[in-house]
Amino acid sequence: MPTSVKVNRGARVVADGVETRYHSAGDGPPLVLLHGSGPGVSSWSNWGASIPALAQRFRVVAIDMVGFGETERPDGLRYGSKTWTDHVVAVLEALNIGAANFIGNSLGGTVTLHVARRFPERVHRFVLMGTRLMTPDAPMTPALHAVRDYEPSLDNMRDLLRMFAYDPLIVSDELVAQRYEASVGPGVHVTYRAMFHEADRRGNDYPMTESDVRSIQAPALLLHGRDDCVIPPEEAWKLLHLLPEAELHILPKCGHWLQIEAASRFNDIVTEFLLR
Repeated sequence: MPTSVKVNRGARVVADGVETRYHSAGDGPPLVLLHGSGPGVSSWSNWGASIPALAQRFRVVAIDMVGFGETERPDGLRYGSKTWTDHVVAVLEALNIGAANFIGNSLGGTVTLHVARRFPERVHRFVLMGTRLMTPDAPMTPALHAVRDYEPSLDNMRDLLRMFAYDPLIVSDELVAQRYEASVGPGVHVTYRAMFHEADRRGNDYPMTESDVRSIQAPALLLHGRDDCVIPPEEAWKLLHLLPEAELHILPKCGHWLQIEAASRFNDIVTEFLLR
């Protein structure tokens, strides 16, 4: 097995008319990585440390979903699960990927669920990390409210990132500066507000019913930090009882960043599951 792989960082493809940034590495079964929704987030900020390890066994594709990172943000686009799901599937088509494995972090996990429900032929196995079921009455934790209500400043970004981590010492000044700068790029915060706060939010299609989840037949692995205050582990327990082919791993001394705080354990668990 190779000890290192070359990562093609910052590749671009046009998917359904949207210029899309993605990172890729490795050979083997396709593995699609979908990031979360925090301010300044991108596929690289979520998955940059995971890609080399996972690429030793998989063809890894980490996508900046439309509206995030350096993927295009089309004027007037209404964001929601349908928009993100259609975009992810369009990227697969543009890259000539049929069925794939998926790992979705937080919002990326929600999108993964929608892909698995609407396009079951596209999903072999999938992993949900720090994900909750977005029903119309889904509760919001104080930390999740803080994520949605973020206003750009270095102090606000530092406070927010510390909520994501079990050990706040991993939130370095460099990390805070990187995520802050990403959150104030041209048009970035306007798009972020439009995703979650504008008047047309009621028209967005985030929710998925329990019946929808029960219809998903692909094998699922649920991973959650025991100390996650953004999405509490009870949310994973709910999904465990809805998904027909699911198993759950709760990792101690981890918040919302399993792939960072428990990197080796995370890579081992998902690799074993996806290669069964």
